[in-house]
Amino acid sequence: MKHITFQFTIIFLLAACGNNQQTKEPAEIISAENTVTLSADQLKNAGIETGKMDQRKISSILKVNGKVDVPPQNMVSISFPLGGYLKYTKLLPGMHVRKGEVLAVLEDMQFIQLQQDYLMGKEKLTYLQSEYQRQKDLNIEQAASDKVFQQTQSDYQSQKILLRGLKEKLNLIGINVEKLNDNNINRSVKLFSPIDGYVSMVYVNVGKYVSPTDVLFDIVDPKDIHLNLTVFEKDISRLSVGQEVLAYTNDNPEKKFQADILLIGKNISGQRAVEVHCHFERYDKTLLPGMYMNAEISITTLNAHVVPEEAIVQWQNEQFIFTVDDKSQFTMTKVQTGVSENGMIEILSAGDLSKKEIVLRKAYSLLMKMKNTKED
Repeated sequence: MKHITFQFTIIFLLAACGNNQQTKEPAEIISAENTVTLSADQLKNAGIETGKMDQRKISSILKVNGKVDVPPQNMVSISFPLGGYLKYTKLLPGMHVRKGEVLAVLEDMQFIQLQQDYLMGKEKLTYLQSEYQRQKDLNIEQAASDKVFQQTQSDYQSQKILLRGLKEKLNLIGINVEKLNDNNINRSVKLFSPIDGYVSMVYVNVGKYVSPTDVLFDIVDPKDIHLNLTVFEKDISRLSVGQEVLAYTNDNPEKKFQADILLIGKNISGQRAVEVHCHFERYDKTLLPGMYMNAEISITTLNAHVVPEEAIVQWQNEQFIFTVDDKSQFTMTKVQTGVSENGMIEILSAGDLSKKEIVLRKAYSLLMKMKNTKED
């Protein structure tokens, strides 16, 4: 079994003035766990500089990626509340449509039946209304029984309810009952666009029967598109609503799109990431839903605890600094680092370390002396 002793034995040869006699002066540097002790000469030769962490404002650029997305209120799936055969449509994916524009025409026997039922119900209501008024007058004069009057009143109210329901059904499929009469009953109905936008998908063709659950078209209003970024959990604390974002595509990285953070998600995915929604300052028609984009977020940390990059050492995929126990003894302490700028690197959750004296320069010389000597 191999044992690492971390014991350094240095023999200094001193030349005495006036004679050839040599004197041996051993100096040991003993390390227990992550502690190393240097002699005065070794400390001088190592050129180590010590001091305390600095506290300053530090900025960096966080690079993330995501894709262009559309909020739910700007994406509409078009369906029809009643089944029918598609008689006409000219829509193709990518076509622009205006609000109120005819998207398709459907026809079915039940459209005729609904109009017929409404017109017949309307005529019957006129008769029942007259009969109700007549029975009411007779009842006041006690020329008709209460039972007959109540039955007439019930029939009249029931017909009003029935007609109201038929009216709402016709309005739902786009038939104006105010203009409906026995001369303009139509077997087809028109389907209108509820928004301005672009056709993203067409699911039907002429002659196909569609049911109320079928989606015929998808229409997207891209004027309110936003950027959906994926940000890892460790960086979320650095972001805030309103923060500026510069986005660009892989095809044209020189063209920057300005945006700002609108919403930061509260759920962490299985990849330890959070969705961050950004709003573009200006709408650009070249940005399409589903398009992948890169983004740069400028991050400024106020009063961050920083040290020179030379103060950080890497060991077994972890980061450490050396704290000063006394003038010649040092302890390797694990830390977590943040962003770096101009040769300075941020120490996260510095805590008590911010009050201690640490090695600012030549920290790797201590690591080499600590880990260099091994014996079987």
